[in-house]
Amino acid sequence: MPHYVLFDTETTGNKEDDKVIQFGAMIVDQKGKVEAYDEFCSTDVEIKLEAMEVHNITPHMIEGKPLATETTFYNKLEELNNSENYLIAHNISFDMGMIEKEGFVNSYQLIDTLRCAKHLFPEMPYHRLQYLRYALKLYETEEAEAAKHNITIKAHDAIGDVLVMKLFLSKLVSKCREIYPDYNPMEKLVDLTKTPVLIKTFKFGKHKGKEIAEVAREDSGYLNWMKNNMDLDEDLKYTLDKVTSNS
Repeated sequence: MPHYVLFDTETTGNKEDDKVIQFGAMIVDQKGKVEAYDEFCSTDVEIKLEAMEVHNITPHMIEGKPLATETTFYNKLEELNNSENYLIAHNISFDMGMIEKEGFVNSYQLIDTLRCAKHLFPEMPYHRLQYLRYALKLYETEEAEAAKHNITIKAHDAIGDVLVMKLFLSKLVSKCREIYPDYNPMEKLVDLTKTPVLIKTFKFGKHKGKEIAEVAREDSGYLNWMKNNMDLDEDLKYTLDKVTSNS
């Protein structure tokens, strides 16, 4: 019977040398039983001020804590690491990158709730977890859900974000059943996770709000500059490759 491992990491930063300093996770079994994890972990990598500004974790909070690989959650993560189970995160490539630095080799089926959100809620202008929290009114039920598992909700806190993600996952499953009624919703979410998203409009920069296909016709040089000079996520890179090859 499959387990669903929803997790989030807070880290010392987002550079190559940065490491995990907090795990938040909820592991749900087929009967709906939930195990919640909220663990700090120590590292010899200094926490960057920009990271502290986001998650409010200071050096004294991780002093004396176990290493990431010694936490209860990490050991559970390894224990359940097989293709029957699902590993779920919002922007999973970032969190996977962090646990891979700890030596983790994945055998789970992966679900990225960020990419699935882009596929299933394309009308939303943004797909950040906190935006979805309010746009889909998840906040209206989160307190009751948190109380069941003795969780305190805080934005940009690993366990608080996981709780919101769990509520959002239910929305994704419902949307999958609506749009793809002939598919198992969890299997479809795995499939959507593997499928790049064709983005319609720019959400930043000098062409913010414009359709990317229109910019490709009018200012293709700018798109080529972006491809060569910016660190683009996979979906935007896929989109720019697609539109520039067609223009």
